[in-house]
Amino acid sequence: MEEKEKRFSVKDIAVMGLMVAVIEVCKMALSFAPNIELTTFWLIMFTKHYGKKVALIVPAMILLEGMMYGVNVWWIMYAYIWPLLVILAYLFRKVDSTIFWAIFSGIFGLCFGLLCSITYFVIGVSGGSVMAGISTAFSWWVAGIMWDVVHCVGNFTLMFILYYPIENVLKRQK
Repeated sequence: MEEKEKRFSVKDIAVMGLMVAVIEVCKMALSFAPNIELTTFWLIMFTKHYGKKVALIVPAMILLEGMMYGVNVWWIMYAYIWPLLVILAYLFRKVDSTIFWAIFSGIFGLCFGLLCSITYFVIGVSGGSVMAGISTAFSWWVAGIMWDVVHCVGNFTLMFILYYPIENVLKRQK
C-alpha cells in the first residue's frame, strides 16, 4: 500500500462526517417507526465503497448517539453490534447482489435482539450466576422477538428497494 493511501485527506474526513450525518438524519426521519432503520443499510453501503475507513465513522456515530440520547444499556450494545456489522460487510464487500444484501440485512435485523441480549447476559451474571445471566438474556431476547421480525422485514425491504439506486450513485462518486 502506498504511503498516500494510508493517510486520511481532508476530503476523507469531510466524507466521513457526511456519512455520520446521513445515518443520523435517516435515524431521526424514521424514529416514528419502531425497528425500521437505515443505519444497517448505510453502514453496509458505506463499507462496500469506502472499506476500512468506515471503521472510524462507527465510533463517531455511537458517541454522537450517546451525546444526543444519553448513555444507557443500548449504548453498550451499539458499541459492539455496529462494528460487527461493518466487519461482516467488509468481508463480503465484493458481492454485488441486491438479493444477497437484502437477505444479509434481514438476517442482521433478525439477530439484532439476540446480539443485544449478550449485554443482559453480562448484567445477569454480574448480579448472580451464569444461570441468572442466561435467564436474563433469554427472557429479554424472547420478549423482543416480534420486534426482531419487524427489524428483519424492514431491513430486507429497505435494502431490496434502495440497494441498486444507491449502489449506482456510490459507484459514480468514486
